[in-house]
Amino acid sequence: MFKVQELREIIKLVDSSSLDEFVYEVDGAKLKLKKNKGVVTEVITPQAPAVVQQAQPQAAPQPKEEPKAEPKVEVKQEEKAAAPAEKSSKLDDPTLYKITSPMVGTFYRAPSPDSPPYVQVGDKVEPDTVVCIVEAMKLFNEIEAEVKGEIVEILVENEQLVEFGQPLFLVKPTE
Repeated sequence: MFKVQELREIIKLVDSSSLDEFVYEVDGAKLKLKKNKGVVTEVITPQAPAVVQQAQPQAAPQPKEEPKAEPKVEVKQEEKAAAPAEKSSKLDDPTLYKITSPMVGTFYRAPSPDSPPYVQVGDKVEPDTVVCIVEAMKLFNEIEAEVKGEIVEILVENEQLVEFGQPLFLVKPTE
């Protein structure tokens, strides 16, 4: 099985290279990376922008048939957009450390559905503290805090798809 740090380094190297596809096998474990240049993958796009994009093409025909339905849809979209805006203010805080996803995959807060989460808001973490799991291609990769501090915010929901580099946690570093 690959170590998280190895995966991060491989992903960075492939990302910065001109390769479009990379396959690496060692001790029966296989890692396959593909770049999707110019291709938008709907699986990893946030839900709120997808709703906005879908509503735009419908905006022209709807005023003729149901002009009252359109404003209701827009209000809901604005409410959804407001929630991420609140989090972005903390995301921009330079005093907070962002624990980011080293890969595209599914985010899990706990080792199993019956187990408690690895960390909660307010928990103290060390650099080697496991904070979550990101599952990619049936491989469950433990993500470590990499910093000593306190969990300030958890930015993603359990079982949510995450992108490479997406912030997962905000940590207030301590000495």
